[in-house]
Amino acid sequence: MSKTHMLLRNEPGERFLLLGNEAIARGALEAGVGIVTTYPGTPASEIGDSLAAVASEAGLYMEYSTNEMVAVEVAAGAANCGVRALTAMKHVGLNVAADAFMTLAYTGVKGGYVLVSADDPNCYSSQNEQDNRLYALFSKVPCLEPSNSQEAKDMTVSAFQLSEKLELPVLLRTTTRVSHTRGPVIYGKLVKPKLKGEFLREPNRLVMVPANARKMHIKLLDKIEKAERISEESPYNFIARKGNGEIGIISSSSAYNYAVEASEILGLNAEILKLGMTHPVPQKMIREFLEKHEKVVIVEELEPYLELQVRTIAEEYELDVAVYGKMYGKYFPRNGELSTRLTLTGLAEITGKKSPINFKEIDEKYAEAAENLPSRPPILCPGCPHRASTYVIKKVTGGKAVYPTDIGCYALGFMPPLKIGDLVICMGSSVSMAQGIRKATDKDVVAIIGDSTFFHAAIPGLINAVYNNHKITLAVMDNLTTAMTGHQPHPGTGITGMKEKAEKVLVEKVAEGCGVKYVKVVNPFKIDEASRILKEAIQYPGPSVVVFRAPCALMVTNEKIRKGIKIKPCKLTDKCTNCMACIELLGCPALIIDRGKVKIDENLCVGCGLCSSICPYKAIECGETFQEVSE
Repeated sequence: MSKTHMLLRNEPGERFLLLGNEAIARGALEAGVGIVTTYPGTPASEIGDSLAAVASEAGLYMEYSTNEMVAVEVAAGAANCGVRALTAMKHVGLNVAADAFMTLAYTGVKGGYVLVSADDPNCYSSQNEQDNRLYALFSKVPCLEPSNSQEAKDMTVSAFQLSEKLELPVLLRTTTRVSHTRGPVIYGKLVKPKLKGEFLREPNRLVMVPANARKMHIKLLDKIEKAERISEESPYNFIARKGNGEIGIISSSSAYNYAVEASEILGLNAEILKLGMTHPVPQKMIREFLEKHEKVVIVEELEPYLELQVRTIAEEYELDVAVYGKMYGKYFPRNGELSTRLTLTGLAEITGKKSPINFKEIDEKYAEAAENLPSRPPILCPGCPHRASTYVIKKVTGGKAVYPTDIGCYALGFMPPLKIGDLVICMGSSVSMAQGIRKATDKDVVAIIGDSTFFHAAIPGLINAVYNNHKITLAVMDNLTTAMTGHQPHPGTGITGMKEKAEKVLVEKVAEGCGVKYVKVVNPFKIDEASRILKEAIQYPGPSVVVFRAPCALMVTNEKIRKGIKIKPCKLTDKCTNCMACIELLGCPALIIDRGKVKIDENLCVGCGLCSSICPYKAIECGETFQEVSE
């Protein structure tokens, strides 16, 4: 293969193994996308990252926006100038962007606009598992759902075409198993991006004062009726497998794959209707499918979205068909991910067929094997500055304050032994919740937030704290990157999504600009100094901000490796009394107990020196420490 980036290969018919997210990026390139915006969030992060990697060479503009609403608004501005635009986000990001997205459906767009929402059934990396198909229903925009990487690429291209045909934004909804499963993708032809368009003044369409909004709502209803006709003829809605008239299955997205496999294992001669355009649903196609079968099973993840639509159609046309799903009988769970096993179990109960797989025996063997497997809970990396910051917070407060925390690596501080983190709701909530807690309890409150999250959503809450003089302390864990989702840049890094240098927006300057009088920056690895400043901040008679700044440990170790610098782990000396203080206070994975004695795992230790700083017997020696490198 040539040195051309895999996503930029322009020989139609070539075949590559791509993640679903990479396939969406390729589809955007084949659609000639001009503007790409995102706020990184798993399981959507690779879409923006993949396009950022090729943006300059591909001739498109890509940015990591400060949050999802800004990302939608930037893209919507471009789309209303006739430039094709795409915004990628995780499912909860659409909650942030919903204010803009809902009304954008009224104004519509001139250039194709696709919003990718990556849902996360089972909450692998999220605080909830909402089903964003309901946003399509709520906002009255079309929704496409791929079930594999090839469809992810193809549907992205189709979504742009559909958007321009209807002059509506289109929701492309994926799930974790589509986003993060790798599959074969046959390439189409790349299209040169159009970066420049023209803004035409159309205040009656674009200025959503009530008089205009009422009219545009009527137009939106007309557009979604047109979308219903398109759905009937969509190549993504089709009979995927023929069967007899007794039982039919309707499914979409990754659940379709489970439905196919489970029905084959059970030996069901079931006909399967696969829906790829799930809003609006093809009502005529579904009605005809229902008329052919005595029983119809709806296999879908999370909410009974399709089931509601199917039951409505069955009732409307007084069809003699039994519909099975999540609502009555609860044959499939309404929470968590589906699987072949869960689907098979539900189908077996509905049809009365016995599963040929002995799941009890499998469970027993798994339980036996699991007894010998070490537990691997999520944990802060060795050398993570958040461990030092959290240790300082606990040391100064004695663990007696209240600690609303936020979305990021530092949320893991709630786990033993640190146990700092009492509430997590959504991005930016820590600073605002802190104010309510302080008012309701008069206890010391230390709100915890990360640097990227601070820019994303903390600023309004911080202004509120200043305006209403809430006596809280905001601890900003600034590790100079968006670490949790893959080290993407943010306003504080001084690098853009186009890999260009930019003005660094410093957290402390923003805090001062919000009116906070007590703002300090500390290195969390300098325990004594950081403790003194945090104590001052907590005693301050108004809102205070302490920025704990040190780079992500992975950034430091990667930089050392790149430069050929040997990582020197810390060493235990003969002074060690095996008091276990380092393990009991820090919970660093590089500190282990081997045959009842403390040891340092040299394969994990990065030599940050935190354990050396807190050892009561000075029994740990570290050479060039993390804090010296970071300075």
